[in-house]
Amino acid sequence: MRHQKLIWQIFPANIIITFLAMLAVTWYSSVSLHDFYINELEIGLKARAVLIADMVGRAITLNKIDSLRDFCVKAGRASETRITVVNPVGKVIADSNEDPDNMDNHSNRPEIREARQNKTGASIRYSHTLDQNMIYVAVTIPSATTEEKLHGNDPATPSVLRMSVPLTSIDKILQSIRLKIAMGVIPVICVAAFITFFVSRLISMPLDKMRRTAERFSRGDFSRKMADSLTLKASSEVVALAGAMDNMAGQLNERIQTIVEQRNELEIVFSSMREALIAVDGQGRIVNFNNASAEMFEADPAQCHGRHLPEIIRNIDLQRLVEKILESGLPGEEEICLGDGVSARYLHVNGVPLRDSTGRKTGGLLVISDITHTRRLENVRRDFVANVSHELKTPVTSIRGYVETLLDGALDNHDDALRFLAVVQRQSELLSSIIDDLLTLSRIEEKGEKEKIALQVQNIKPVLVEVVESCRFKADEKNIKLVLNCPDNIEIKMNNTLFKQAVGNLVINAIKYSEAGSEVIIRAEEVDDGAEQMVISVEDRGSGIPGEHLSRIFERFYRNDKARSRKLGGTGLGLSIVKHIVKAHGGVVDVQSEVNRGTVFFIRLPGSVSAGGQDSSSA
Repeated sequence: MRHQKLIWQIFPANIIITFLAMLAVTWYSSVSLHDFYINELEIGLKARAVLIADMVGRAITLNKIDSLRDFCVKAGRASETRITVVNPVGKVIADSNEDPDNMDNHSNRPEIREARQNKTGASIRYSHTLDQNMIYVAVTIPSATTEEKLHGNDPATPSVLRMSVPLTSIDKILQSIRLKIAMGVIPVICVAAFITFFVSRLISMPLDKMRRTAERFSRGDFSRKMADSLTLKASSEVVALAGAMDNMAGQLNERIQTIVEQRNELEIVFSSMREALIAVDGQGRIVNFNNASAEMFEADPAQCHGRHLPEIIRNIDLQRLVEKILESGLPGEEEICLGDGVSARYLHVNGVPLRDSTGRKTGGLLVISDITHTRRLENVRRDFVANVSHELKTPVTSIRGYVETLLDGALDNHDDALRFLAVVQRQSELLSSIIDDLLTLSRIEEKGEKEKIALQVQNIKPVLVEVVESCRFKADEKNIKLVLNCPDNIEIKMNNTLFKQAVGNLVINAIKYSEAGSEVIIRAEEVDDGAEQMVISVEDRGSGIPGEHLSRIFERFYRNDKARSRKLGGTGLGLSIVKHIVKAHGGVVDVQSEVNRGTVFFIRLPGSVSAGGQDSSSA
């Protein structure tokens, strides 16, 4: 519904009222004047009739009808009045305008009947004879004398003298008067319209200013007050209303400022929390979704607002928890899992109900923590303890068994004693190797966390050549060719000892899992993909690693083929040591592998210092 402005409600109404009032005055004046003129005309006609009534009566008495007719014609023309004389039986005996012999009987004319009853009669009606509206006034002619009675006239029914004039003149006069009144009404209405418009503006302008000020209030602009925009001509009611609105605006401004400050504080807390916070209403629709939630569930907060929670997070356990909180109004706690396999994420959800100032339930708040890392660390710790126990138990059990065998009498057999002692020695060396690798890994982690490992700018090629030379013996045992491709004069920041250990572990690992007669390729090259970095790769032609194991091969004691790994030897810590050494150098290590095609390990370190020519060597 469209509402009109106040001025257009006041102004047209006043104009219409003024117009109707003037119209009523004009109508009343016209009717009054009409009645006045008719009354005056009737009086005039009656006076004329009375003046000639005696003369007409004597003419009738003397039976001078012809003289009477001549008199009526002359007198009617002179006075512009139609004069008609009607005898007692209604026959017209004289008329100033028409031939009496051709006229109808007038006994039934209303003015004639009224005159015979009241001595005077009057009527206004249409004359078919003259074809116009006429006013008729009739008077009785004085009673017949003795002489009249001798001529046979009955004095009980007197003759009637009727005077009439057309109303055309009156209509013209009234029309002229109405026109003059109308011409006078138009200026009056114009003046009234101007005054009404001016008064309406005086009434509506303060209200319009108050409206504009209220609109600024609605936009949060309280810099101006309503009372300041009013003029001295404003009414006391409007001034009082403006003052009340200003007081209300002041209180509203204070409350808004308080709410804004509290909201900003909550927004800061809400957005800065590492936990995901999700607020839902009573129907389970999202009303707030912080940045941590957006990152955790890869969703846009703007698009989440107003949507049901299952549309964003599809988990039946979470949905049941929310429904329980909304229905019971009690807090709840749940641990849920999203996804499965290696991509599974574990979330801890703590939910509490939200209530309004009256204590009515309005929704719920979910605090979600990602405990995937904690769970994985727990699994790694559990697996680590189990693996360490298993790896240590194997050589210890072997040593214990052979020692017990020796103590039980095997020492007496020289050959068996030597064979058993050789096994004890190998298992002792394996046990020592495991302990050394654990200590090395612990030392690298501790240094990486507490202090920087000392790095020096060195040429990488001599280091790689030394690694190749140290691994040549194991390669020769399996007739495996080691190929080194490394540019000359490339220098990077590294710790010589640790770097050789990392690359050596990868080369030894490649030799172990390569088939006899194949080759292992060690490459060093610069890569510029937006940021300069040095990439050292170790490639073998072995059996490869299945894809489901690639994400875990750098974990301690993790083996994708445990039987083959134990057969080939090793502690299961080599790749984990490589990972931590590379991390201490500010780099990363990753792997690409294809089953039955081979594996490539990549060490990616920050940019090189210089580069020379390409050189290849093999061993």
